[in-house]
Amino acid sequence: MIGVGVIGYGYWGPNLVRNFAEAADTRIVAVSDLRPNRLALAASRFPGIQATQDHRELLANPKVDAVAISTPVSTHFSLGMEALRAGKHVLIEKPLATSSEHAEALIEEAERRGLVLMVDHSFVYTGSVRKIGEIIRSKSVGDLLYYDSIRINLGLFQHDVDVVWDLAVHDFSIMQYLLPGHPVAINATGMSHVNGRPENIAYITAFYENNLIAHINVNWLSPVKVRRTIIGGSKQMVIYDDMEPTEKVKVYDSGITVTNNPEDVYKLLIGYRNGDMYSPRTEGSEALATEIQHFARCIADGTPPITDGRAGLDVIRLLEAASLSMKDRGRLVELPRVAAIGVS
Repeated sequence: MIGVGVIGYGYWGPNLVRNFAEAADTRIVAVSDLRPNRLALAASRFPGIQATQDHRELLANPKVDAVAISTPVSTHFSLGMEALRAGKHVLIEKPLATSSEHAEALIEEAERRGLVLMVDHSFVYTGSVRKIGEIIRSKSVGDLLYYDSIRINLGLFQHDVDVVWDLAVHDFSIMQYLLPGHPVAINATGMSHVNGRPENIAYITAFYENNLIAHINVNWLSPVKVRRTIIGGSKQMVIYDDMEPTEKVKVYDSGITVTNNPEDVYKLLIGYRNGDMYSPRTEGSEALATEIQHFARCIADGTPPITDGRAGLDVIRLLEAASLSMKDRGRLVELPRVAAIGVS
């Protein structure tokens, strides 16, 4: 049984604590938070745990084998490094850190100590995204043409990250898991409508090789919450709507065929195909529960997580490129060739 300590009992922390408590291979040992009222709430719901305002007491607890960090992004690096140096396996809420340099340092420390470092890219562990991965691997969609996502809501304004680092991080992790290769260039535009606050709306385009393109719209100022992604292929197209209560994934047997007219080499013929739609069955278990089971298994087996530190680093590099482009009003930012983790 893996003993777990959770640092941060604010918005996401209670979900982590609950899932670690319910998982078969983990148990909650300690919770740390700077606010006494939040600690009291954790202690009342999980009697017998160590509840402390000082995270160093949690890290010093020999019964804690692994630590989950659910704190503001600006603290991820320092807390993650402290936990690794204390000999703990670490799960860090997205994004892994505020810079690629910090992410690389965390990866190096974890590898040097033989510890598991994992980032909480929870959408990768949803039944919907994993089902889409199966569909793409089956080649039924044909050649991938585009990824188009809208992730908008009247959201919580973050004080230490902009809307790209808060919301587009989800799409970057999904793209990394589903799409072949890796973006070769990114451009982004955005705007802040609140003085002294980071950008609250952004439009991002990622360019891949082989004419694959991805577009992401993220927004904290929408009157409605939308979580919809369309993945277009040459044979089929997939719609993933996370707001749908049941049929979150729909596959459309639709596409185009482009052929040359043998009588006129300068003329292209485009054929349109509109076939049936079906909604495949997807696993309905909570994504965080699946993720925590995976985290525990990686600790027990010594295998790298699907969303390990290097996956987190790749996502941060995309976030940095998008931020750089956005600050320069959409300047195209070229990216180094990096192999993606792909579907598994």
